[in-house]
Amino acid sequence: MPGPAAPGSVDPGPVDIVCLGESMVTFLPTARGRLADVPSFVRGIGGAESNVACSLAASGHSAKWVGRVGTDGFGEYLLAAMASYGVDTSAVQRDPLRPTGVYFRTAGDRSTDAHEVLYYRAGSAASAMSPSTVRYEDVWAGRILHLSGITAALSADCLALMRDLTARRAGRPLVSFDVNHRPGLWDAHAGASVLLDLARGADIVFVGEDEAEAAWGVRGADAIRAALPEPEVVVVKRGGEDAVASSNAGRAEQSPAPRVDVVAHVGAGDAFAAGFLSATLRGLPVHDRLRHGHLMAAATLTVAGDLATPPQGACADRLVALDDRDWGRLRLGPGWTAAAEQGPQDSQDPQEVRIP
Repeated sequence: MPGPAAPGSVDPGPVDIVCLGESMVTFLPTARGRLADVPSFVRGIGGAESNVACSLAASGHSAKWVGRVGTDGFGEYLLAAMASYGVDTSAVQRDPLRPTGVYFRTAGDRSTDAHEVLYYRAGSAASAMSPSTVRYEDVWAGRILHLSGITAALSADCLALMRDLTARRAGRPLVSFDVNHRPGLWDAHAGASVLLDLARGADIVFVGEDEAEAAWGVRGADAIRAALPEPEVVVVKRGGEDAVASSNAGRAEQSPAPRVDVVAHVGAGDAFAAGFLSATLRGLPVHDRLRHGHLMAAATLTVAGDLATPPQGACADRLVALDDRDWGRLRLGPGWTAAAEQGPQDSQDPQEVRIP
């Protein structure tokens, strides 16, 4: 007789993961400086849920993105770029009346992550998503449905959709929810209670300790778990320090983050979620899921944009299997996902193993 399922375990399904939300075309600077001074930008894609879809597809999972883009050239580019990662975009709707969202950012300061971001997303095609425009045969097609609190802030229709998707009902897939508290998208404190309600309807919740304190006035993994008793697993991230995953059965696992030579912080939270969900899909123990989350985040932290080449298969598993001492000695820098294929090498510093 099989034993009890691991917290947040999933059943086999036709698609590993479906991610629903807004994706935007992002413009990254070719030089450091203020937005007023940057001479040119390089085009890419960004968006919490599409980042997760692309990272999982690049890791070998079947991933589908459900969203809405304009019939403009930016929408065409976004769909082509996501498809190049292996993401199924067949459920994406094209809106002839509303544009694809875009945003511009400056290069962040490595020590403070200080940067400028300018969004052009008001009235975007994605803001028109609603229970009546999204097909549930697409949304429920995967083993996991991944959502984020950002979508709920886009419009009243998007909020209605999110409330519907996080309602507990028979037959739905495992629902993953990244709180992604963005105060600038909400009126006053309206978002805090909305995000708490949505998180309570999910099966797996990702939340930063700092955003939980800002939104709900609670701090620490135990207090956050107490505020979210319903989800099977709550993952609390503490920046570059560690992450704690607690189950509703009372079990908790903690994993420190490896040291990383950070290029930019953008997209790291999405990458962590992708790594954790990848390991969840594989049925790995919660401790290993946390380490896979850290490694995927480290890949994104060492590039300038939202998406990075993830550590592949056996390489990631080797690093996750390190004992606590060797895991604590890891230091990951730009290009580490390629260099790690050759195996970690001891540096001159006996306290660290640097890759590359």
